Amino acid sequence: MSKIFLDTNVFVYLFEDQGPRGTRATEIFNEISLRGDEVLTSALTLGELLVKPIEANDHALADRYRKAFRGPTVKLISFDEAGAESYARIRKDRGIKAPDAIQLATAAAAGCDLFITNDDRLTRVRVPGIQFISSMERAPV
Repeated sequence: MSKIFLDTNVFVYLFEDQGPRGTRATEIFNEISLRGDEVLTSALTLGELLVKPIEANDHALADRYRKAFRGPTVKLISFDEAGAESYARIRKDRGIKAPDAIQLATAAAAGCDLFITNDDRLTRVRVPGIQFISSMERAPV
């Protein structure tokens, strides 16, 4: 069983995109589930997903997001002391934005095998604690 961290954008496409990115996000999620891999993401992901529904007073969508992260399907990881150490090392590269560094650091602290994102800039970063960082298109799932 692999630990696979999904970046926020994968969940945005999974929940909101009816086009090709949404289809690919669904394929990734389904394949991970079929293989029995562990799906991880950070609490930051939930926070980012809640912005639009809270702005729009869309309580139904906000509840849909909250429920998706309460069940056994996705493990929500908190940013902790180990993550903070990793974050500091990642942020030495000032080209990596703070939210991206939090995502990478959280994944690294959890010892992820694969980090999937749609941000191609992140696929060129090497982070101790994450074996592979892949774009959605090239994700080996």
